[in-house]
Amino acid sequence: MASTTSQLFARRQRRTRLSIREKSNGRVRLSVFRSGKHIYAQLIDDAQGKTLASASTVDKELKSSLKTTSTVDAARKVGELIAKRAKEAKVAEVVFDRGGYIYHGRVKALAEGAREGGLSF
Repeated sequence: MASTTSQLFARRQRRTRLSIREKSNGRVRLSVFRSGKHIYAQLIDDAQGKTLASASTVDKELKSSLKTTSTVDAARKVGELIAKRAKEAKVAEVVFDRGGYIYHGRVKALAEGAREGGLSF
């Protein structure tokens, strides 16, 4: 039985989240979602089931300063913004949830931007 692309992605996503849950030690999860035009990041407290902060290329703060929203530079700025909002929420250490995406390109740029902004993972 052949698996579809979406089924394979969901399998990778589950595998990643399981690994993160085992290693998180109660830390907040920095979750990434990537679409064709935008990139989104959320800080999620799985113990309480709440989103503490979020940032994306759709935010008014960033959208006006970006030439295009689907580039590596845009992803880096989203990473820096989520780090700033994490500091406001008093979060310093997170565990990075890349979802089912490969740690490359925009996902990697977002992670590096968040590290530059002061988050540690």
